[in-house]
Amino acid sequence: MTTTLTPPPPRTAGRATRAPGAVLIELRRGLGPWTGVAVLLTVLVTMYGKAPGWQGRWADATNMLHVATGLLAGPLALAAGCWQGGRDRRRGTLDLWESVPRSPLRRLLVAVAPSALWPAAGVVLADAVCLLATWPYASGGRPFPELLAADAVAVAALGAFGHVVGRTVRWRLTAPLLGIVGYVALGVGAYSQGPARWLGPAAEHQFLWDRPVWWFGPVSMAWTAGLALTVLLAYGLRRARRPLALVPLAVAVAAAAVILRLPADEGPWRPDPALARPLCDDGTPQICLTAVDERLLPEVSAALAPLNARLKGVPGAPVRWVGGPFGPPRPGDVELPNAAADAVRGRLPRPDLYLNSAVSWLFSDTCRPGDNTGPNAERASIINLAVIEWLAPTPEDYGPDPTAAQPYIDRLRAKSPAAQRDYLGRYLAANTCHPDEVPVP
Repeated sequence: MTTTLTPPPPRTAGRATRAPGAVLIELRRGLGPWTGVAVLLTVLVTMYGKAPGWQGRWADATNMLHVATGLLAGPLALAAGCWQGGRDRRRGTLDLWESVPRSPLRRLLVAVAPSALWPAAGVVLADAVCLLATWPYASGGRPFPELLAADAVAVAALGAFGHVVGRTVRWRLTAPLLGIVGYVALGVGAYSQGPARWLGPAAEHQFLWDRPVWWFGPVSMAWTAGLALTVLLAYGLRRARRPLALVPLAVAVAAAAVILRLPADEGPWRPDPALARPLCDDGTPQICLTAVDERLLPEVSAALAPLNARLKGVPGAPVRWVGGPFGPPRPGDVELPNAAADAVRGRLPRPDLYLNSAVSWLFSDTCRPGDNTGPNAERASIINLAVIEWLAPTPEDYGPDPTAAQPYIDRLRAKSPAAQRDYLGRYLAANTCHPDEVPVP
């Protein structure tokens, strides 16, 4: 009897390919990937349109990302999650999905994954791009990744909440209406007064010399993630086990209680002495900016160099030009215009305009009601304009027309250097709020 041996099947090179898990399959299907792309483009386009205002400072970049994420990416994730949640019901495959041998909660978590993870991924990628774009131009300070991570968690929570709403409500217009309601609610919460606004993901704060308390980012994540997990457990667990949803709810309530104890105005922000420390040049008068604007110091010094050359040694001239929270002003300190407001990517694009603003600030006295009156008030105003135009001419298309002041400008230019210095000293000593004290060139 002959025995026939069947050869074993040939071995394939490498390991057998493992089938992707259910979560990975869901992440590749439906609206999820497109939602991530939409969130990414929405944030990037918004940031690109305002790039000159934020690209020179970490604080401005972080603040702008925070607002764009909360006000735009949040409602978008809410609406997209709602539409994704109603997908199986619209396709008539809800019964087939529920026949899968998994628990209802596990099926829900698998289905929610695209609605939560893709918008969060879009936010994280947009944050990375914008921070990399800020890095070549920023000087002092640092970004706050813990706050940006809290924003991504908030967007994921909104996507998960919208998904549950989409599975519950059968109306097709629920998704766009939910997005509109979310936008209005987040906007009202962001610009309201009181500590409750710090619960939202879009509360704005100009924190040029501030830093957040260390616990605010993790507590904000606990607040938003706790609410989303409460909704998911309440919807996905069987009735007997639904009390387990009280655990994340308790965490969310505790986190909210901590946030609500913050001051209404400052919120989680506290002054950072390292960011506000003065950095000064060696000129006369001296120019001092904060560590946040260290890169701008040479630009400001160069812009004010012509003015400082005329003020050097003049009685009553500034001792220091200061720009920042340096405490009570010292004798001879004069406040500078906000250089960061005029800067673009760490540079001053219009030094002439900044110089003109500094001269205007130098001769701006704080007047009381009733000052600047009398028969010489108009003449004093024209002389003030003439002195500003003489020291730093206003660029074209900016400021008032200097035609009325031209005779005084011509007189100042015709004086000898000694006479100019003498008049400048007398003008600095005068109180421009009292027109009779203003010397006539």
